[in-house]
Amino acid sequence: MSAVTAPAETSALQAALRDPMPTDRLVGWTVTLGLTALAFVVRVIGLGYPDKLVFDETYYPKDAWSLLHFGYEREWPADANERVVAGETMIMGDGPAFVVHPPLGKWLIAGGEALFGMTSFGWRFSACVFGALLVLITIRLVRRITRSTLLGGAAGVLLTFDGLAFVMSRIGLLDGFQAFFLVAGVSALVADRDWFRTRLADHLLARGLPDLGGLAGPLVLWRPWRVLAGVMFGMACGVKWSSLYVVAAFGLLSVAWDVGARRLAGASRRSLLGLLVDGIPAFVSVVVLGALVYLSTWAGWLATQGGYYRDWGRSNPESTSVQLLGAPLASLLHYHSQMYGFHTGDFINNQSHGYDADPIGWLVLARTIGIDAVNNIEPGVDGCPLDVDRCQRVITGIGTPLLWWVGAACLVVAVVWWLMRRDWRFGVPVVGVASTWLPWFQYTDRPTFLFYAVTIIPFTVLAVCLLIGLAMGPPDAPRRRVATMVSAVFVALVVVNFIYFHPVWTDALLSYREWAARMWLRTWI
Repeated sequence: MSAVTAPAETSALQAALRDPMPTDRLVGWTVTLGLTALAFVVRVIGLGYPDKLVFDETYYPKDAWSLLHFGYEREWPADANERVVAGETMIMGDGPAFVVHPPLGKWLIAGGEALFGMTSFGWRFSACVFGALLVLITIRLVRRITRSTLLGGAAGVLLTFDGLAFVMSRIGLLDGFQAFFLVAGVSALVADRDWFRTRLADHLLARGLPDLGGLAGPLVLWRPWRVLAGVMFGMACGVKWSSLYVVAAFGLLSVAWDVGARRLAGASRRSLLGLLVDGIPAFVSVVVLGALVYLSTWAGWLATQGGYYRDWGRSNPESTSVQLLGAPLASLLHYHSQMYGFHTGDFINNQSHGYDADPIGWLVLARTIGIDAVNNIEPGVDGCPLDVDRCQRVITGIGTPLLWWVGAACLVVAVVWWLMRRDWRFGVPVVGVASTWLPWFQYTDRPTFLFYAVTIIPFTVLAVCLLIGLAMGPPDAPRRRVATMVSAVFVALVVVNFIYFHPVWTDALLSYREWAARMWLRTWI
């Protein structure tokens, strides 16, 4: 029996759909794990210093400690910060605390506190772990999109030595957790894109078809990577609601990828029924599953009786929401309405802050955020040299300037390349930055801060690495050697830039002159 050979064009189509990953899997994981370990070590050194609650640590570590012991957030006395540092940890009041963010990020902080106690190291440990994991997932995302272990490794180095990602990995705030889950969700959708296109190629091969012949193609209900994306996005929303914009943007982009894959495989424009074929399962996997995962993050509040507004449903039995959902879920819904009112109401809009940073300047680091400061240390005190006027210790939230400024330029190029060349790869950083940055422009009448942009920098790094890949070209390109050398110099300069700014990210002792030398823009002060 003679073998049946598929037409040449069929093989070419299947190859276009499959687009295999690099074959250096072992090297890829070695690079990934090695850089992740490096990121963790860089972040964990001196993690417990300063031994006090800094900036918004006045909220989340204490909420986490309450969750750990009671399942919901409790009120703390006005002098709690000083007493906690002194070792008094079980000083919560009996009443519940009104909180304005979902509980998952605080549960994660509580994990570190469970391991190391209510100490500065304990309430920062989980942020440190997830800061390193953010490097890991970014490496894998960049490697998958670029099909290059080299570029994935470059991304890992750049993110390891970004100042804002570094600082947010060393304080007990929520945004680092949010960044990890968002990038993990996007990574899962990118993996799903590859997985689905492979299934289409398998469909054609199994049936001996040259293409889909104008039909929409198979209905693929079980898509494990998309399910994982729903879980990750649900967790991201369980840290901060602003994750919803990313979920919506990439949910739509994922469906667009499906439609594009079907068109490549031979579906006709008339078969845009594929929007429903792919859109409905995508909605269930990402949105419905994500909502269930989000709801599960409130399990502690639902399983206990003392949380804020926990008894609202019982006190309002005639409410329509109580009759439809039952008292516990109706109480949670009411709580959410009050939280939303806080984020959008007059109270927050009438607030001001010295480090308010307009979102329009985030990508170029127009404004910093002061995390901690001990100013005017006299010579001879706390190690301040005798031959200087005065010293200070600060933690300043700011990215590595060289990386962010080059990254901003790369994002502009990425937008143009995506629109003009229709290169799907560039859509990921563009949509990623757009969905983590542009929504904040509607809140410019309230204080906004640069540290929110820690969710942006992984996508900026992706844009930088994509542009490096374009500059290098294919392996046999004449320009590759020069482009590789220039790119290596850039990455090395980012590391040098990080080392130079390291003291203002770690509360290190600096003379006033040394500190001022690092304030490159007047708006950074």
